[in-house]
Formats: sequence, structure tokens, C-alpha cells
Amino acid sequence: MKKLISFVLRTVPRPVLQRVSHYAMKVMAVFYRGDKVECTVCGSHFREFLPYGRNVARPNALCPSCLSLERHRLMNLYLKRRTNFYQAPLKVLHVAPEHCFIDRFEKLPNLDYITADIESPLAKVKMDIHQIPFPDNTFDVAFCNHVMEHVDNDIQAGSELYRVLKPGGWAIIQSPVDYSRPTTYEDATITDPREREKHFWQSDHVRLFGQDYAERLAKGGFTVQEDRFVFELPKEEVQRYALPGGEIIYFCQKEK
Repeated sequence: MKKLISFVLRTVPRPVLQRVSHYAMKVMAVFYRGDKVECTVCGSHFREFLPYGRNVARPNALCPSCLSLERHRLMNLYLKRRTNFYQAPLKVLHVAPEHCFIDRFEKLPNLDYITADIESPLAKVKMDIHQIPFPDNTFDVAFCNHVMEHVDNDIQAGSELYRVLKPGGWAIIQSPVDYSRPTTYEDATITDPREREKHFWQSDHVRLFGQDYAERLAKGGFTVQEDRFVFELPKEEVQRYALPGGEIIYFCQKEK
């Protein structure tokens, strides 16, 4: 199963996967019935989650009901416990929207929710994050996860997110981070997909962030809080929800 999932992720184009994968997962959900793990996004229970990963599939990662991964379950738990996302009237921009969130966020009566991406068939607005087609001070909240490692200029992309947020608005901007690196690693001469995978962890990545990730987000204008929310959770919850135990949440705020 692990090898099959890795092969599919590496060979099937992302837009195709986004359109069809949830149908296949409906079948898999039947075989994973149980009550050992619980999804914080959809509330489903299973004996375990499915493996997932492009290179080496991580065990207990993918919810077969809503397609949430570890980082999605962590983010949703964070939204529920640390923010007013589920209560306050908010205008939200979701860049590269994840399948597990779209329908749920669209149904929340307190949100004016807009999805955007340069290629995803799931997004309503076709958009280059380097030039966001919305006026200054439009949104209360922005989500932009696993995007900054793909874009040509992450500093410009961050400044655009900052621009379209209202004063006091906030964003969650997650990316893969190699915490063993003091600084972010970039090399524009590396264009071969196999070499990019070797250097940046994935063939379509153009950089590998290091311990300075928060500093790079701050260059866009944000005040960045490196929230170690998951480190404070009981071990039982981390296991029950299959959360990424070492992931820092980058909570980025615009000054009021």
C-alpha cells in the first residue's frame, strides 16, 4: 500500500488527484473502520489512517473520509482552540485550498470564504500569489499552506498576503522546514527534477526553508509568532489525532 500510494503521488498530476482521489478513498474507508484514531476535521474514527507520502509513505497519515493529513488536523485543532475562526464574522482568503477544508469552511455561516490558486481545479479564483487580485485591507484571515516552497519569490508572496489583510488580520502560512538548517537553502541553477528532489525534498520545490523561516515571513511585513501548540498537547491527543509532533505553527499578524 505504501509503495502504491507513493507511486501514484509521484506520477499522477496534482489537479487530477484533487478531482478523483476522494472517490477512491470512500472505498478505502470501509476497510479502515475502527476507533483508534480520530480526525479533527471531519470527526471520523478509524483503526488507523492511511499511509501517505511522495517519496517514503508516512504511516497513519491520510484520513480516508476527508483526505486530511497530519498538518491539516493540527491546523483545525489550532483554529478551534486558539482562534476565533469558528465564531467571528470573517472574510477569509484560502490559497491552494485543501480538499478537507473547502466544503466545511464554505458552509460556516460566519465566514465569507474565498479560495484561490494558480492551477488547482478546486479553487474559485485563478490567481498568482505574487500579484493577488484583491485590494489592500480586504481579508481578516488568510491561509497559505505548502505554497512558499514552490513560488519564485516567497518574500514577495508574503508581502502580497500582508497587503490584502486588514489591520489586525492574521494568516497561517505553513511550509516544510528543515530545522537542522540555520538558514533557507536556495539555488536557482538546480532545475532538474531529480536534483531538486535531492536538495529540496520534492521535485517541484525551489527552496528548503530552515530555522529562519519566521524571519523570511516577517520580511513581508508580518509579526510572526512561532506557536509550539502541538508541543503543549497531551501525548494521548497527539496520538489519537495522529498529529505532526514536531510542527511549529507560523501565526502571522498584521499590525492594527
